[in-house]
Amino acid sequence: MFKIGDLRRKLADIDGSGYKAYKSIQGSYDLENCILFIDHVQADPFAPPSKIRLRVPMEKAAFPEYLYQGLRLTALEDKIARVVEEKIKTNSSYIKGTGKSGNVYIDAGRQEVLKRSAVKITPDFVEARIAIGLPAVGRRIKGKEAAHMLCEDMPAVAASALYFKRLDENELKEHVYLYEDQELIRNNLKQTGLVAFIGNGAVLPRKSGNSNLPMPEKQAIKFISPANMEIEFKTLHHGTIKGMGIPRGVTLIVGGGYHGKTTVLKAIERGIYNHIAGDGREWVITVSDAVKIRAEDGRNVEKVNIRYFIDNLPFSQDTERFSSVNASGSTSQAANIMEAVEIGAELLLLDEDTSATNFMIRDARMQRLIHKNKEPITPFIDRIRPLYEKHGISTILVIGGAGDYLDVADKVIMLDSYRVFDVTEEARLIADEIKSDRQVEADGEFEGIKSRIIKKESFNMLKREKSKVGSRGLTDISLGKMSIDLSAVEQLVDSSQTRAIAECLRYMTRYIDGKRSLRTVVDLVFRDIDRNFEVISPFNPGHHPGDLALPRKYEVASALNRMRSLKIE
Repeated sequence: MFKIGDLRRKLADIDGSGYKAYKSIQGSYDLENCILFIDHVQADPFAPPSKIRLRVPMEKAAFPEYLYQGLRLTALEDKIARVVEEKIKTNSSYIKGTGKSGNVYIDAGRQEVLKRSAVKITPDFVEARIAIGLPAVGRRIKGKEAAHMLCEDMPAVAASALYFKRLDENELKEHVYLYEDQELIRNNLKQTGLVAFIGNGAVLPRKSGNSNLPMPEKQAIKFISPANMEIEFKTLHHGTIKGMGIPRGVTLIVGGGYHGKTTVLKAIERGIYNHIAGDGREWVITVSDAVKIRAEDGRNVEKVNIRYFIDNLPFSQDTERFSSVNASGSTSQAANIMEAVEIGAELLLLDEDTSATNFMIRDARMQRLIHKNKEPITPFIDRIRPLYEKHGISTILVIGGAGDYLDVADKVIMLDSYRVFDVTEEARLIADEIKSDRQVEADGEFEGIKSRIIKKESFNMLKREKSKVGSRGLTDISLGKMSIDLSAVEQLVDSSQTRAIAECLRYMTRYIDGKRSLRTVVDLVFRDIDRNFEVISPFNPGHHPGDLALPRKYEVASALNRMRSLKIE
């Protein structure tokens, strides 16, 4: 290992040289208060930034073990990444230059607390993984400025963010304890017969349609549970939390337009993640196996059994092994449900605004005009009860125009100017008084999920030389020259999750042998991730796994199912 003086001399020697001379500084350096690892040096000033690590031995960092035991580890790593991000802003020099010169970045979280690779904490050390744009003028090295960034700014960041004595213990405890109590409630949902919980006082509306930040409290109407739906959870650190419990079964969310129906559903779908203090959704907790379902015109579908919903297509098209490169709204929504159930979904979340109308319902008039033997779709309304009663799959559905769904609901929640009311009894009286003339069209039982075996050729594009795996933003993945569109996968919240999904797709090829089912392959990937998150992107010189956030198996499977190269036996 080199000393800090060695790094200064190297940078002085290459000052003014061509940018590729930066490669000579790769290695590890003792900066006195931390160890600096320069793992990867960018090829030129316009390329993705260089990647470094700052490591402090735990005997010096001195974080109490209670802060990172068990599931608290994820929360503490998340918090330290946020602190490092803050200290980078206050300790980094303002250096100008070409391209990404002077940029310093860590992949810290936003509103959600996710397992990340940006910070790693073990009993032996605390380590921050950072991207840094080494400075240049044109393509000539600015050695003095680089020395300032690496030998002064980075030790300052380490000193202020990676040493326990420099941090507010109460602030760390609150972040960790909040995460722990959120997980406690989530783990208790099933045993209390619930699929979701919304705490009283929650701020569900966001600042704007394209923002994940909370609406200012002065403008927002805080959530209050209907009295008869209020339950309470005793937590370890935050006392008793009261709020609305949504039971297993079929729940409708009704109300006029712009009264908050979709806002509540959106909060529930994001309730699969834990949120930071001040987000407003800290106590919005949903079971981890909840999946948002929508229509997705044009998506690729490969040999999915949608016969439970769609059968007897013209020209005898097979719906037990349905395939399409351009699925319709109804067939895509049916496929989305069956794919989610294949991976293990226990709660389906639907909004009529993003659903295919003909998939959701056929009213009595249309039934009389178009006889069932001419209609291949069995609408969701006729499958929603059997899905729950025979298979334990609950549904929460936002509905505003199809009153026939009152006949199949266990619970009906009404939104009125963002205030919540339980109108279940009123809805039942209306359903009894105004009879629906539509006929139940379901025939045949749910046959369960048949295993789909992935063919090895599905990933042929990765066998080519120099084939790359990557992502762009939240919704785009590239495997070689093929792109995967995840814009309809609505429970992705962080582009770092998308990067991790791309790495999962690459990693899973080791388990695809022409015998294992799609679910088995996904389960094996997550078995390995549970043991070591970074296994999907193993650390080696030149590769720096500091920008990944853990996705769920449902989103990984969604990406796999949307691969246009996917081939099923």
